[in-house]
Amino acid sequence: MAGTPQYIRNLNENLIMDALITQGTMSRADISRQTGLSKPTVSLAVEHLINRNLVREMGRADNAQGRKATLIRFNETAYYVCGIDIGATRIRIALSDLNGEIIAYRTYPMVVQEAYERAEATMLELLRSHMNELLNKNHLKWDQIQCIGFGIPGVVLPDSGRIHRIVDPLAGLEEAFSLESLSGAFPCEVILENDVNLAALGEYRSGAAAGYPLFVFFSIGTGTGAGIMVHGQLLRGLGGLTGEIAEMLVDDGRRLEEVLSADGLMQLAKEYLDQHDELLEVADSDADVKVHVIADDLHRHLTPEKLFEDARSGEVEALDILQQYCQKIASALRQISVVLAPDLIVLGGGVGENGDVLLPLLRQIISEQFPVQPQLICSKLGEQAVVTGAVQVAIQQTMLNLQQEAME
Repeated sequence: MAGTPQYIRNLNENLIMDALITQGTMSRADISRQTGLSKPTVSLAVEHLINRNLVREMGRADNAQGRKATLIRFNETAYYVCGIDIGATRIRIALSDLNGEIIAYRTYPMVVQEAYERAEATMLELLRSHMNELLNKNHLKWDQIQCIGFGIPGVVLPDSGRIHRIVDPLAGLEEAFSLESLSGAFPCEVILENDVNLAALGEYRSGAAAGYPLFVFFSIGTGTGAGIMVHGQLLRGLGGLTGEIAEMLVDDGRRLEEVLSADGLMQLAKEYLDQHDELLEVADSDADVKVHVIADDLHRHLTPEKLFEDARSGEVEALDILQQYCQKIASALRQISVVLAPDLIVLGGGVGENGDVLLPLLRQIISEQFPVQPQLICSKLGEQAVVTGAVQVAIQQTMLNLQQEAME
């Protein structure tokens, strides 16, 4: 087909689409100047793109003189895509147009029925139900959805789309969330990717890491992981295992995820409070009694959220616990820094997003102890980092499909 008139026409249409997506609204004459195509060629290609509903006319330009040109723009609402973040505790869904503008966003609790015979089928039905609800509320139908990008807290095997090493709360649902199962449950194309990789992509495209040539997204929450991007490309490595820092071992032989996850933080806090309780039993001053009351309160309401809340209030016990915790985070960051020497490290995840507390402590350690000192900041996208990345991969695939469709 190469060299045929149809092939050349399709190349011209794709060139025009790229120009409109990059530049925005343009006249036919603008397109001709931008692409180097002749005006008759542009006019013919634009008419065909209008028939495909991929571009649309937007009225007349505000010319100072002469005949006013008709403006053309990419039709970002010709189709839609979705990004779905399947988390350990939450399901997050974003609906987006083809420009990456998120037009609807919903969160739902993750409900895992471990002992239920149809747990896998039930989970797929739940996801489909959430999607149906979102489409109905936005007056859309399934034939308008071109692609769904899914983020999963586990290793996605590149060749098969199967899931390996999923985070513990979702253990047993690997088959339900495999690429094959998800593709069978939804009437559109499906892409499956590790959630932290997607978060890294989201931060690079429209978040805290925009424009950085080498950066690491370090996620700390129910699980622990890293997404590494070099010049806009994700590093995947053997079996897609690049960034699986959860498997790093610390000094006592434990996996890094056991130490840094939300559960690891709670274990550290419990050990600290138990130790201080023993010391306070022999103390009798008013100051010690006050500290004991605070420590007892932490015991009764021990959650990561409570710990960070108390640290923000200046409570000494909470600050001491988080100082110790930051030493453990810094140990992992140091290893990453000396191996990769990234320009930037972005902290994210349910625990890592508490930058107002963590960053000052970590930056001090970095400045005093690190031979390589990358910039350290927190996620700009927050809980939407994964769905933002999922939307981006879905758009990329959709645009590729539309280009290939024109070639057929």
